[in-house]
Formats: sequence, structure tokens, C-alpha cells
Amino acid sequence: MAGSHSIDSSTEQRHSRSWATPRLAGFCLAAAAITLLAGLIQVSFGSYSMTITEAWQSVFDPSILFDAAVWNAFLLGGELPEMANTRLIVWNIRLPRVLVAVLTGATLGVSGAIFQAVTRNELASPYILGVSSGAGLAVLLTLVVFSGLAPFLPLVAAAGGTIAFALVYAIAWKGGTSPVRLVLAGVIVGTVFQSLQTGVFFFADDLGVVQSAIAWTTGSLTGTDWEQVRLAILPAAASIVLALLGARQLNVLLLGERTAQSLGMRVERVRFLLSGVAILAASTAIAVAGIVGFVGLIVPHVVRNVVGGDYRRLMVGSIFAGPALMVVADVGARLGMSFLPGFGPIQVPVGVVTGLIGGPYFLYLMRRQQQMGEI
Repeated sequence: MAGSHSIDSSTEQRHSRSWATPRLAGFCLAAAAITLLAGLIQVSFGSYSMTITEAWQSVFDPSILFDAAVWNAFLLGGELPEMANTRLIVWNIRLPRVLVAVLTGATLGVSGAIFQAVTRNELASPYILGVSSGAGLAVLLTLVVFSGLAPFLPLVAAAGGTIAFALVYAIAWKGGTSPVRLVLAGVIVGTVFQSLQTGVFFFADDLGVVQSAIAWTTGSLTGTDWEQVRLAILPAAASIVLALLGARQLNVLLLGERTAQSLGMRVERVRFLLSGVAILAASTAIAVAGIVGFVGLIVPHVVRNVVGGDYRRLMVGSIFAGPALMVVADVGARLGMSFLPGFGPIQVPVGVVTGLIGGPYFLYLMRRQQQMGEI
């Protein structure tokens, strides 16, 4: 009996240490199914009508999937071979929009999860902490004033986000930080940078540039193509890999600074490096999709409520849940108004949809907090 008990106990300990749980697997499969279904809807409907069968025959067409010349055109910018109209619309117009939504959702979800651990603040996200506004100002300056820097948009956005986060931390620091001070500092910095964004429009002479910049500041995937996929895919992959590698360090950070230091962690260095990963992830999304609010806040909370607080699970779950939320929100942004009488095929920015979801959710989180800390 004693031997059996010890075996059961050791089994339970191994299970508790294991992060790859059946619940996590089920959650990831469900999120992937939602992303796939929303992607199916996204590529099937539009001004050029086609059936769902035609759309997905185009997506899984072997003559495209296994053609090196096609992928050279998509991923490296080469010349695109001739295609039938249905294939061209699906692969060159609609599918890139889905892929950009997937990349944006994954990077924003990962970024929000990291910021919540680094600041030990459930209300932290790139949008709330002003990182989105800082990165947004840098990208807007590039689009309107310094157009020659356009090929380096993710790096430019990362620089703007880094400056904004440094300002937030400096304002919030008073022998340490608290959740309330960080949120208030983020609101202050975000408001200032948003005002500066408005001022940038006065330097634009081209009306087309102004219109595209306005759409971009509200968070929009309208008009995205393979150029945005090429721009985002490498920095997105790098930030996701680095976030997964840093998950164990995030678990240690959540134990508190003293405990982390006693375990041999150089806390400030780890915090700085992981914040850099979060800024790169958020800036990549902002560079290709604009300022999409609240995704980085909602996704980690949803994942945490389902799979628990272990950051190894949380990171993996966020990589799957972020795209599901983003693709579903973009379907609503693109097709939602068309089902209302008198509106027709009007597209709203995806940032409007995520704001309508995220605003009430942020209020719910604030109301749920028992102790917010002292100002």
C-alpha cells in the first residue's frame, strides 16, 4: 500500500509539472478550428461572388500549393504566374488578409501576456501601457514624412514602442511601481502620443496618404496583401519563438523579485529583455495592421481562465487564441455591416470591433480587482 501511495504521489507530481495538458490541447484545437472557420468565411465572401466550395478548392489547389514560382512571388516578391480569376482573388487578395490577421493576433496575444507578467499587472497590455501609441506615432511619421524608411517599419515601430514604454516606466516609478501607477502612466503617455499622431496629419500633402494613415490609426486590414505578410512574418516568428523560450523566466518573475533573485535570476536584465520581446511583437502587429486595441489584454485573460497561469501553457494558448479573436473580429469588420438593411458592403476598421469588445472587458477587469494598489 505504501509503495502504491508513493507511486501515485510521484505520478501526481510529474503531472503537475507537465505543462502540455489535455485541456491545453483541446483549447488550441478549438481556437485553430475557429480560426479556420472564420478564414473560410473571409475568403468565400466579397464583391466577387463564389461558393464556399470554389473558394476552398482554390485554397487547396495543388497547382498553387506546390508551385515554387508562386511561392517565390508571394514570399519574395517575384513575378506572379498566370492564374484563373477565382484563384487570383483568393490567393492574392483575400488569403493574405487572413494571414496578416493571424500574425497580428498571435503577436499581440504574446505581447500582452509578457507585459502582464513583467509588470505583474493584470490590466497591462501594449495598448493600455502606451506602447501601441508610441509605435503608432513612429509608423505614422514614416508613412507621412519619412517614406524612405517604409521597408524597416517593424524596426521603426519597435523603436517608438520602446521609447513609449520607457517613458511609462519612468513616470510610474516611485521607489517601485504599482498596477494603478503603470495604468495611469500608460494613459498619460498614450494620450500625448495620440495627440502627436493627430498633429502629423498637418505635414501630409497627399490626400491619399492622409486617408490611408487615418484608416491605419484605427486599426485596419483593408488592402493588406503579401507585402504585409513578407514584412511581418520574420519578426513575428522571432518574437513568438523568444516568448516561448522565455516562458519559464516569466513564471519565476511572477514569484516576486526577492524570490527570483534568490533563485539566481538577474531580474532587471530578464525584465528588460522580455519587455523588448513584447515590444517587438506588438510593433510587428502595429506595422502591418495599425493600432488594434485590447487584443493583447483580452487574449491572455481568456487563455489563463481556461488553461491556468503557467506561462508555458499561457504562451502556447495565446499563440492560438490571438489569431482566432483577430480573424473573427476582421470577419465582423468586413462583413458585419453588409447584413444590415441600407448599409451595403461597408467595411469598418477591425480596431473598431476589437474596441467594442475590449472596452467593456477592460471595465469588467477593473471592477473585478479587489486591490488595485495605491496611487
